[in-house]
Amino acid sequence: MPWSPEVSLKSMDAIGTEKAILSLPMGSYSRVDARQYNELAVKYRQEYPGRFGFFATLPNLHDTEGALSEIAYSLDELKADGIALTSSYPDLNGGEASYLGDDLYDPILEELNKRHAVVFLHGAQTPSSTPIPHAFLGLPITEVPNETYKAAAHLVVTGKKRRYPDIKIILAHLGGTTVFLAPRVAILSRHMGSPLTPEEILEDFKSFYFDTALAGYETNLVAMRNFVGSDRILFGTDFPAVSTQMIEWFTKNVEDFYEAGTEIENVMRGNALKLLPEHT
Repeated sequence: MPWSPEVSLKSMDAIGTEKAILSLPMGSYSRVDARQYNELAVKYRQEYPGRFGFFATLPNLHDTEGALSEIAYSLDELKADGIALTSSYPDLNGGEASYLGDDLYDPILEELNKRHAVVFLHGAQTPSSTPIPHAFLGLPITEVPNETYKAAAHLVVTGKKRRYPDIKIILAHLGGTTVFLAPRVAILSRHMGSPLTPEEILEDFKSFYFDTALAGYETNLVAMRNFVGSDRILFGTDFPAVSTQMIEWFTKNVEDFYEAGTEIENVMRGNALKLLPEHT
C-alpha cells in the first residue's frame, strides 16, 4: 500500500489512535538511506504535532561505525523515541546473515545499553530453506514470526540480553513464537551446553516487551498474560502492511480480552507511556 502521513492518520482516527510511532525496521540500509528516512520521520513529526513519533533506522549493523554514528545523531539530534532493528543482517556483500546476539554487534548493543535505549525488534523476511508451502502462506506468515523468535532466543542464549539489561526491547507480533518456544529453549539449550540455567533463560525471555500487532487473539493473549502479565504488552497495528479492517479485528480482540479499567488502559496506552514518557 502506498504510504503517506495522511493515510496513517485516516487509519489512526478510524480506530481511535491518538499517536503512532513510525518505524521502518525490515531491511539492510545504507548510511544515506537510513539518514534520509530518519530526517523524513522528523519532518512528519513536526508537520503533524502530537500524532507521530519514530524509531530510528540504522544502516546495516555490519557497518559498526555507521550504525554508532546514526544512533548518536538520531537520539541526540533528532530526538528519536528509540531504534528499530531487524532480527538479522547480511554482511555488507549480501552474504550470510548474523542474528543480533552475534559478538560483532557488541559495540552497538553496548552503546544502546549505555543510553537505556528503547529498541523495536521486527523479524526479517528471510526465505526458508524449504519452499513456501502455499501462495496463501507467504513469508509474513511462515517466516517473520519465527525470525523474531530466533533473534530474541539468540540474545538470550548468548547472554546478551543479560549483559545489556538496560536496552528495553519490544518484540513485534507478541514475539512471534517466542512465548511458546521459550520453555523448550530453557531446557534444551542447557542440555546443549548453555551456561545459563533454565530459570535464568526464562527470566531473560520475560524481560522483553511485546506488541500486539497481528497477534491480538485470545489464545495468544492468554499465553502472554500467563507468561509476563499485562505490564509488558503494548498495543500495535503493523499498518500499513495490513489494512485498517484487519487492524480493527485485532483491536476488538484485544479490547474484548482485557478487563475494563486499568489493565486495558495500560495495554492500549499506559505501558507505552512508561517506556516513552516524553509522550505523556
